[in-house]
Amino acid sequence: MPGLLSSPVFLTVIWLLSLRLGRAQIQTDEVSAVQYGHMQSNVTLACGKSQVRMPVTWRLDHGAVLPWHQVTSDGTLLLLHADHSAQGNYSCHDSRGLLLHSVRLRLGYPPGKLNVSCRVPNHTHVRCSWTEQVRTFLPAEYTASFRGRHDLQPCVLNVARKHCDVNNLSFWQTMHTLNLTETNALGSETTLHSVKLINQLQPNPPESLVVEPLEGHPRRLLVSWDYPVSWPLDDAFLLIFHIRYRPQGSVYWSEVFTSDSHVVITDALAGHLHQVQIQARDEFNSDTKWSEWSPLLLVRPWEVSSTTEPPEETFTDYLFPFGTKPETSTAKSHNSVHPEDEGSLGLVILLVMLTVVILTIILSLIFVVWVRQRRHDHVTKQELNSMVKMKSVPI
Repeated sequence: MPGLLSSPVFLTVIWLLSLRLGRAQIQTDEVSAVQYGHMQSNVTLACGKSQVRMPVTWRLDHGAVLPWHQVTSDGTLLLLHADHSAQGNYSCHDSRGLLLHSVRLRLGYPPGKLNVSCRVPNHTHVRCSWTEQVRTFLPAEYTASFRGRHDLQPCVLNVARKHCDVNNLSFWQTMHTLNLTETNALGSETTLHSVKLINQLQPNPPESLVVEPLEGHPRRLLVSWDYPVSWPLDDAFLLIFHIRYRPQGSVYWSEVFTSDSHVVITDALAGHLHQVQIQARDEFNSDTKWSEWSPLLLVRPWEVSSTTEPPEETFTDYLFPFGTKPETSTAKSHNSVHPEDEGSLGLVILLVMLTVVILTIILSLIFVVWVRQRRHDHVTKQELNSMVKMKSVPI
């Protein structure tokens, strides 16, 4: 038996098994041991906790060429000015190739200040979002709180989308402060962001905007919409709406303001496609912000259908999402309907009056010229008579 243990075949088998066990140990240790380092700095990797000095060999990702490095007398690996290429799974081995230690190296930067912005879509909700000024390349954790003058509330985090939400806050307090902290393996950084809610209140755009032609009226359009879902339907907080519209291709907008949930446009340009948009704002507080504009819709007013000629266009004349009518009407519309004929009659009357004025001025000028000419002729005749009399007097 002792002879078998010392035979070359048996020793070869033992050596192969040790190599396989070493490789298996690398794979298991790579997940459990992680070391973090600063990018573009010198990084030190120790070969385990043993203090015994012995020559060792370092490997990167099972044999990859190591970046610029040094190995000290105690087996420590020093990576110089480590960059992204230095990341990976490191293992140190003794002179026989047996695994002594393995570690996974990740490089990055400590956190920096965050760029923070907050939106207030209604009187009870705040959403604050952030972006990084420093790209750390490392996993991070965040904590956030929202402090008023007399209370402290958590800001519920959504790290994947990089925002947090506060609900049921004290809206009428003068100032609030968001405290947001980012932490990773190399450090942490806190960002403070002040929010004056009354100035940041900005509703979401109105929803379910519908623009329809009115049959029999070539210059009218019916516009209707719903309150944004994020705005509570409470009589204490009403919205005012700003509708703008123009013929497609024009640079000038016409505007209508109303607190109702529908309006009738009475001065559309017959036969032309029109662009229509809407936005909203808190009705009673002019310090708040207008919402973003709703998506642009196209619609053509009603036209008399032609049976002798095919239509010029085969696509639908108006493109917009159809939705349900508003559930709540909050106030009477400030817009009233006037017949189109009234404008035409007024234009005719104005032209007649202008013609009368012009004729009166022309006749007056003719009369003045005629009178002056009569006077001039009379004076000339008198002068001639005087000259004749003077010539007839004997000298």
